Amino acid sequence: MNENEGKYQERDIQERTFAFACRIVRLYEFIAKSRGAGEILGRQVLRSGTSIGANLEEATGAQSKADFISKCNIALKEARETYYWLRLLTETDVVAADKLSDLAEEANELVAILTTIVRTSRDGRKSRVNKSNS
Repeated sequence: MNENEGKYQERDIQERTFAFACRIVRLYEFIAKSRGAGEILGRQVLRSGTSIGANLEEATGAQSKADFISKCNIALKEARETYYWLRLLTETDVVAADKLSDLAEEANELVAILTTIVRTSRDGRKSRVNKSNS
Protein backbone atom coordinates (compact mmCIF):
# COMPACT_ATOMS: atom_id res chain seq x y z
CA MET A 1 0.00 0.00 0.00
CA ASN A 2 1.45 3.37 -0.97
CA GLU A 3 1.20 6.53 1.10
CA ASN A 4 -1.73 7.96 -0.91
CA GLU A 5 -3.79 4.79 -0.44
CA GLY A 6 -3.23 4.98 3.32
CA LYS A 7 -4.37 8.61 3.40
CA TYR A 8 -7.46 7.73 1.33
CA GLN A 9 -8.38 4.90 3.71
CA GLU A 10 -7.73 7.18 6.70
CA ARG A 11 -10.08 9.81 5.24
CA ASP A 12 -12.66 7.13 4.44
CA ILE A 13 -12.87 5.87 8.04
CA GLN A 14 -12.99 9.43 9.33
CA GLU A 15 -15.87 10.30 6.98
CA ARG A 16 -17.63 7.09 7.93
CA THR A 17 -17.35 7.75 11.66
CA PHE A 18 -18.48 11.34 11.16
CA ALA A 19 -21.58 10.16 9.26
CA PHE A 20 -22.15 7.60 12.02
CA ALA A 21 -21.95 10.34 14.67
CA CYS A 22 -24.51 12.40 12.75
CA ARG A 23 -26.88 9.43 12.75
CA ILE A 24 -26.31 8.95 16.49
CA VAL A 25 -27.16 12.62 17.14
CA ARG A 26 -30.42 12.21 15.19
CA LEU A 27 -31.17 9.04 17.17
CA TYR A 28 -30.60 10.91 20.40
CA GLU A 29 -32.92 13.71 19.29
CA PHE A 30 -35.61 11.06 18.70
CA ILE A 31 -35.00 9.26 22.00
CA ALA A 32 -34.70 12.47 24.05
CA LYS A 33 -38.41 13.07 23.53
CA SER A 34 -39.11 10.09 25.77
CA ARG A 35 -38.72 9.94 29.53
CA GLY A 36 -37.22 7.41 31.88
CA ALA A 37 -34.59 4.87 30.92
CA GLY A 38 -34.72 5.79 27.24
CA GLU A 39 -33.56 9.30 28.00
CA ILE A 40 -30.60 8.03 30.04
CA LEU A 41 -29.65 5.35 27.50
CA GLY A 42 -29.90 7.98 24.78
CA ARG A 43 -27.27 10.11 26.52
CA GLN A 44 -24.99 7.08 26.85
CA VAL A 45 -25.19 6.20 23.15
CA LEU A 46 -24.76 9.89 22.24
CA ARG A 47 -21.50 10.10 24.22
CA SER A 48 -19.94 6.89 22.95
CA GLY A 49 -21.24 7.13 19.39
CA THR A 50 -19.89 10.63 18.80
CA SER A 51 -16.61 9.86 20.54
CA ILE A 52 -15.50 7.30 17.94
CA GLY A 53 -14.83 9.83 15.19
CA ALA A 54 -13.49 12.43 17.61
CA ASN A 55 -10.81 10.00 18.79
CA LEU A 56 -9.89 9.13 15.21
CA GLU A 57 -9.48 12.82 14.45
CA GLU A 58 -7.14 13.06 17.42
CA ALA A 59 -5.24 10.01 16.14
CA THR A 60 -4.43 11.80 12.89
CA GLY A 61 -2.53 14.40 14.91
CA ALA A 62 -0.85 11.86 17.15
CA GLN A 63 2.58 12.74 18.49
CA SER A 64 3.92 9.22 18.07
CA LYS A 65 2.98 5.77 16.83
CA ALA A 66 2.13 4.78 20.41
CA ASP A 67 -0.14 7.83 20.72
CA PHE A 68 -1.82 6.92 17.41
CA ILE A 69 -2.44 3.36 18.61
CA SER A 70 -3.77 4.62 21.93
CA LYS A 71 -6.27 7.00 20.27
CA CYS A 72 -7.40 4.30 17.83
CA ASN A 73 -7.82 1.87 20.71
CA ILE A 74 -10.02 4.40 22.53
CA ALA A 75 -12.11 4.78 19.34
CA LEU A 76 -12.42 0.98 19.22
CA LYS A 77 -13.59 0.83 22.83
CA GLU A 78 -16.15 3.55 22.15
CA ALA A 79 -17.42 1.66 19.09
CA ARG A 80 -17.86 -1.49 21.17
CA GLU A 81 -19.68 0.49 23.84
CA THR A 82 -21.95 2.09 21.25
CA TYR A 83 -22.83 -1.32 19.85
CA TYR A 84 -23.74 -2.41 23.38
CA TRP A 85 -26.04 0.59 23.96
CA LEU A 86 -27.74 0.08 20.60
CA ARG A 87 -28.41 -3.55 21.46
CA LEU A 88 -29.76 -2.52 24.85
CA LEU A 89 -32.06 0.09 23.29
CA THR A 90 -33.62 -2.56 21.05
CA GLU A 91 -33.78 -5.38 23.62
CA THR A 92 -35.59 -3.13 26.09
CA ASP A 93 -38.00 -1.91 23.38
CA VAL A 94 -36.97 1.73 23.81
CA VAL A 95 -36.49 1.79 20.03
CA ALA A 96 -37.86 -0.76 17.58
CA ALA A 97 -35.20 -3.20 16.37
CA ASP A 98 -35.95 -2.47 12.70
CA LYS A 99 -35.18 1.22 13.32
CA LEU A 100 -31.73 0.47 14.73
CA SER A 101 -30.57 -2.57 12.76
CA ASP A 102 -28.61 -0.54 10.17
CA LEU A 103 -27.02 1.60 12.86
CA ALA A 104 -26.07 -1.45 14.95
CA GLU A 105 -24.63 -3.12 11.85
CA GLU A 106 -22.53 -0.04 11.10
CA ALA A 107 -21.31 0.05 14.73
CA ASN A 108 -20.29 -3.59 14.44
CA GLU A 109 -18.46 -2.90 11.16
CA LEU A 110 -16.64 0.03 12.77
CA VAL A 111 -15.53 -2.33 15.54
CA ALA A 112 -14.11 -4.70 12.93
CA ILE A 113 -12.33 -1.93 11.01
CA LEU A 114 -10.88 -0.34 14.13
CA THR A 115 -9.76 -3.73 15.44
CA THR A 116 -7.83 -4.21 12.20
CA ILE A 117 -6.29 -0.73 12.40
CA VAL A 118 -5.14 -1.28 15.98
CA ARG A 119 -3.76 -4.76 15.30
CA THR A 120 -1.98 -3.69 12.11
CA SER A 121 -0.49 -0.67 13.83
CA ARG A 122 0.71 -2.75 16.78
CA ASP A 123 2.15 -5.45 14.52
CA GLY A 124 3.97 -2.81 12.48
CA ARG A 125 5.43 -1.31 15.63
CA LYS A 126 6.57 -4.72 16.87
CA SER A 127 8.29 -5.54 13.57
CA ARG A 128 10.21 -2.27 13.62
CA VAL A 129 11.24 -2.88 17.24
CA ASN A 130 12.36 -6.43 16.39
CA LYS A 131 14.36 -5.21 13.38
CA SER A 132 16.13 -2.56 15.43
CA ASN A 133 17.10 -5.19 18.01
CA SER A 134 18.61 -7.49 15.39
